[in-house]
Amino acid sequence: MLSLPLSLKYSAGPLIIGVTALVLFLFEPASNALLAYDRYALQGWETWRVITGNFVHTNGYHLLLNLAGLTLLWLLFAEHFSIFRFIKVFIWCCLGTSLGIYWYSPDLIWYAGLSGALHGVFAWGACRDVTKNIVSGWLLLLGVLVKVIYEQLAGSATSMAELIDANVAVDAHLYGTLSGILLFAAMYTIPLMKRQIHRSD
Repeated sequence: MLSLPLSLKYSAGPLIIGVTALVLFLFEPASNALLAYDRYALQGWETWRVITGNFVHTNGYHLLLNLAGLTLLWLLFAEHFSIFRFIKVFIWCCLGTSLGIYWYSPDLIWYAGLSGALHGVFAWGACRDVTKNIVSGWLLLLGVLVKVIYEQLAGSATSMAELIDANVAVDAHLYGTLSGILLFAAMYTIPLMKRQIHRSD
């Protein structure tokens, strides 16, 4: 029998992210103008956009696709996350995605959407599966890596760009995925190092 992670401690984190994105969408186009990732605005010290740009969307299809992705993360990895941990991982992946774009994709001037951070949380969850000896974790991690590499080589589907009324920012998916993996490595190894230091003392 299928058991859904309906407990508030598992579902509140994704709900907070999803409801935030939905509320901001209700205030379009003002929210997009004020909050989307915009390289020129960032250069004008509108630094909040490195986080908020991940929460706004180009149209309803874009929002629904990302909410579907958020739901998938909840179904796959909910039990790895407390409320605080989910939000913390998500925000760090937002930051990693936006800074990756800013530093390494200077031609990408404007970006909006949850997808980069979602890729990061997905990669984080797959890594957590691996450390818990869940065999599917390796498959999920390999799957997301193959996806972002394919996107880098072949680009995104034209049909998807037409649906969301914007080019799919495949670089955001790459930076989000790398952010999730690096964040997990830091969160997993630092406590181990601390325990080893305490034992040696």
